Amino acid sequence: MNDINNCRRLSVEKAGGIGPSAEPVDECAELSGNQTTLNRSIDCAGVALHSGKKVSLSLKPAGPNMGIIFRRSDLPGLPEIRANWKNVVDTRMCTTLGNSKGVTISTVEHLMAALSGCHVDNAIVEVSGSEVPVMDGSAQPFVFLIECAGVKQLDASRRVIEVLRPVKVESEGRVAELLPSNSFSVGFQIEFDDCAISRQELFITLVNGTFKKEIARARTFGFVNDVEALRASGLALGGSLENAVVVDGDKVLNDGGLRYEDEFVRHKVLDAVGDLYLSGAPIRGHYRGVRAGHHMTNELLKALFAESASWRFIGHAGEEVSSSRGHMIGTTESFNPMAATA
Repeated sequence: MNDINNCRRLSVEKAGGIGPSAEPVDECAELSGNQTTLNRSIDCAGVALHSGKKVSLSLKPAGPNMGIIFRRSDLPGLPEIRANWKNVVDTRMCTTLGNSKGVTISTVEHLMAALSGCHVDNAIVEVSGSEVPVMDGSAQPFVFLIECAGVKQLDASRRVIEVLRPVKVESEGRVAELLPSNSFSVGFQIEFDDCAISRQELFITLVNGTFKKEIARARTFGFVNDVEALRASGLALGGSLENAVVVDGDKVLNDGGLRYEDEFVRHKVLDAVGDLYLSGAPIRGHYRGVRAGHHMTNELLKALFAESASWRFIGHAGEEVSSSRGHMIGTTESFNPMAATA
């Protein structure tokens, strides 16, 4: 069952208003130092961006220290894939995760960004295909689902990854870097020849609901000149003006135009937030990206965790709660960002 329409009706009632101007109650505000999960299961359906197939998705509660688990409901045995940087098997056009048995799930970054932005530490994501549905090309539909399901605290402390020293990867003018910071912030710079985009920069600190207000609605984007080649390669078969911003030189082809003046760089921030959440825990640090994409961000996480002196786990109040080498104290291995089981 698709819960989005039911959720929209219930959210309007909760907000005390009727009509399109009514806002759903924000269930994604920062919580205490405890881990969280969803209050109840919730479903949706949509089109897969690259295969073009219809896909159903269900978000389900999970216990403490489970992290985010993807489950392929269309395959025998319901194989699972942990949302972990070590399980990234492909970063062309999207982020694809895979397990040791060769089962994959693609286009996870928008949902991961929503889970990060809504501070959901633990969840099971059941998908009836090899791709997460693209929805409208942003993270907003997933944020809306999470708000409708509600977020509840669990009886387990949240652990945060603190960046202790700069870590940087670069290649052919592309840069991805993590720097120590007192909060989670992202700075991003993009540059394209197309006049509709050109050069855009954004710096944003993601606290107090900023992700939902300033980033979640930014849609993925593509170029008219690339469409034919992508589809010939079996990609973007589900792409349309309903789920992507399409650029043709100095023009945006979508009838409604852009949701933000700088929607393009905001979507790159969205992608980075989702890819960084494959670290397995919230990050306390500043991410800087220059023309970076899924591959560079994954390489950055590899570089971060390769050096034990570069990071440590801390509690909500900033106290160290385990060794920097990732050997968790009093938790299951599954919550360890160095573990990639499932």
